[in-house]
Amino acid sequence: MYRLLSRSLCRDFWRAAGRCRVCPAHLLPGPAAGRAPEVAMPPARVAPPGRSSGLLPLLAGLAWFSRPAAAEEEEEEQRQGAGAAAAEGAADETEAEIILLLKRAKLSIMKDEPEEAELILHDALRLAYQSNNKKAITYTYDLMANLAFIRGQLENAEKLFKATMSYLLGGGMQQEDNAIIEISLKLASIYAAQNRHDFALAGYEFCISTLEEKIEREKEIAEDILSVEEKANTHLLLGMCLDAYARYLLLSKHPSQAQRMYEKALHISEEILGETHPQTIVLMSDLATSLDAQGHSDEACAYVQRASDLARQTEHPELHMVLSNLAAILMHRERYAQAKEIYQEALKQAELKRDEVSIQHIREELAELSRKTRPLT
Repeated sequence: MYRLLSRSLCRDFWRAAGRCRVCPAHLLPGPAAGRAPEVAMPPARVAPPGRSSGLLPLLAGLAWFSRPAAAEEEEEEQRQGAGAAAAEGAADETEAEIILLLKRAKLSIMKDEPEEAELILHDALRLAYQSNNKKAITYTYDLMANLAFIRGQLENAEKLFKATMSYLLGGGMQQEDNAIIEISLKLASIYAAQNRHDFALAGYEFCISTLEEKIEREKEIAEDILSVEEKANTHLLLGMCLDAYARYLLLSKHPSQAQRMYEKALHISEEILGETHPQTIVLMSDLATSLDAQGHSDEACAYVQRASDLARQTEHPELHMVLSNLAAILMHRERYAQAKEIYQEALKQAELKRDEVSIQHIREELAELSRKTRPLT
């Protein structure tokens, strides 16, 4: 009867993860060793069919494409001469063109134009290979993987994420890097969606244990070596992993284990993002769901009531779903009149958002509530 809130509100958690992402060794192909990984590229200029309403946040920035320092450029020109300078100028033009294509692709994704985004990314990847720009290749694979994930093309997303991993690991990135952990998490989510449970569990547990050990080691590192922001980003990434694992456990009918993960994720979110942050409110509501699934309705009601109060105060973008969870828990407690009132409020909010899935769900719940309260004849 209750619903887990959508993951579109995890953007701050995803943002914490850095540039690109990777996975535990037993889930990975071998490093690329300077050549293209063994992954089938989709045909150029052909966008595969199929869409998915699920959203993953996109990667931040284009900082992969760092420019050489002026002194290094000057030294290179002196060593290689005018011919090298001309070649470098051509490489700069190609790199600028790749960056422009990637920006256009990201804009198309933001505008919900995935087919156009994929066509642009194919052009970017072709240029990246032609210029042997390994950073551009890696970044483009990562964007293509995220796009495939968004569209529900999980097999293609898995291959593309592994291609990204192969380049990153081949370039010397360590498995505890936040970028590697984030791709591990995305792969675990893919495996969970495909019911490949052994791989999913291995992925989630790798992410969480690696981050917990990393956080413990970083406690004593001075701020001039590792900034407060970098430490906070690692904590947020751990929160994101705990949240994703909790969702998986709850959907797999392990509510008590899910509860423990949600409690840890909520603590991180409250500490770093604050109680009124949208993600904190989502976690309160989902924690309530895990408690209600165990029959702890009083405790569940306290959490979801707090979540709904904060959602109203902050005009939460998923207020209707928080209210729907509150109404479901009230109905489980047989507080039918109050549940009906909250469902009706949730329905109005869902209609304002034009969320057809939620509208249908809430109407079904109201119909069920009506059957429960219908007098016996």
